[in-house]
Amino acid sequence: MKEIKAIIRPIKLLDVVTELQKIENLPGVTISEIRGFGKSKAKETKEKIVDGLIAYVQKVKIEVVVPDEMIEAVVNTIQSCAHTGNPGDGKIFICPVDDVIKIRTNEKGIGAI
Repeated sequence: MKEIKAIIRPIKLLDVVTELQKIENLPGVTISEIRGFGKSKAKETKEKIVDGLIAYVQKVKIEVVVPDEMIEAVVNTIQSCAHTGNPGDGKIFICPVDDVIKIRTNEKGIGAI
């Protein structure tokens, strides 16, 4: 199992989620509104938010835990739908997941996702 975290532009969220929903047996997706900055520190960005002396850019984080055989489909979908070719398109992180426990049923492992 892997957790895929993607930080993308908010304007691309609908495109990404629409295509993710087409992936058969996708366990589910968590979406969060976030803000941050990359190497440029948001200095050149028109959409920046200034809080005190720090400039941030609004982004959206998508998180999904999938079996290993779904990783490529999910990553390819996010990458193709979130891509604009401009700086600030975002990042995709793939992390190992040791275990999952479904709180309602106490089911563990791959069946819990």
